[in-house]
Amino acid sequence: MATGGGRAFAWQVFPPMPTCRVYGTVAYQDGHLLVLGGCGRAGLPLDTAETLDMASHTWLALAPLPTARAGAAAVVLGKQVLVVGGVDEGQSPVAAVEAFLADEGRWERRATLPQAAMGVATVERDGMVYALGGMGPDTAPQAQVRVYEPRRDCWLSLPSMPTPCYGASTFLHGNKIYVLGGRQGKLPVTAFEAFDLEACTWTRHPSLPSRRAFAGCAMAEGNVFSLGGLQQPGPHNFYSRPHFVNTVEMFDLEHGSWTKLPRSLRMRDKRADFVVGSLGGHIMAIGGLGNQPCPLGSVEGFSLARRRWEALPAMPTARCSCSSLQAGPRLFVIGGVAQGPSQAVEALCLRDGV
Repeated sequence: MATGGGRAFAWQVFPPMPTCRVYGTVAYQDGHLLVLGGCGRAGLPLDTAETLDMASHTWLALAPLPTARAGAAAVVLGKQVLVVGGVDEGQSPVAAVEAFLADEGRWERRATLPQAAMGVATVERDGMVYALGGMGPDTAPQAQVRVYEPRRDCWLSLPSMPTPCYGASTFLHGNKIYVLGGRQGKLPVTAFEAFDLEACTWTRHPSLPSRRAFAGCAMAEGNVFSLGGLQQPGPHNFYSRPHFVNTVEMFDLEHGSWTKLPRSLRMRDKRADFVVGSLGGHIMAIGGLGNQPCPLGSVEGFSLARRRWEALPAMPTARCSCSSLQAGPRLFVIGGVAQGPSQAVEALCLRDGV
């Protein structure tokens, strides 16, 4: 769906969360936005769980998480929300897996991960949950791939990723899970790999052309986009420092190659640690950190039809390190860091969806 530029979008501001937080886990289920765990003002993981009723625009407190955690992954399975991994109050990776039963308003423990992990990437397909990579208690990146079978409440091992990493971006396209980037310790990963769910095999695709931390990634119309980030100096460049960039790199799934878009098609703002999504025929870049002393509030969208970046309405609350979630015509931007952990909940919408 193509739209007519910035005027086609607007921000919808929701009541602030009762609990300010960053690195919260978010899910959308049956007209409710769930925000689980995260880190509060004290910098420690929370067990707080809250939900926003989208019909009444009111927040309700839910039963607390059995395991306080931040940076966990979440997957909606019918009437349940499965919470996987993360980091606990002792700053250690978590093996615990817990399910929130929406109809009963309570939590149940599920089979734990075979190994404790933070930065796990999860994908749901046909009621099965795939968990890829992560970082263990020894701080080493993991290559394990595990699949959770809800009926048997068990995790099964699948062929490992060629490149161990945590915090990777994942996309489900057809019968393949694409895994892009991530980190190994403090170093950004450039690997781009795909797992065939039918053949249970991995394919290595050409790596990202440039090494950038805190880049944003999205998939749309058969292309994978890698945007911005903090450019890392090469291994032999001892005098260069990391710097914010507005780089745009695009991988064509049909042709199997990366294109680094020319300077005229780079983002308007250099930014890292920002929200990325695909909405209304645009690839969105929202907020983040740049060369300014405070988080960015600017928003821009790359029109897939017109092949250009367009200025969009600015964020009501400038932030970085936000959680995000797309639900229908809304791209939610939740919590994050403004002056400190934020309570803000806002959504960029197609105007028809406001």
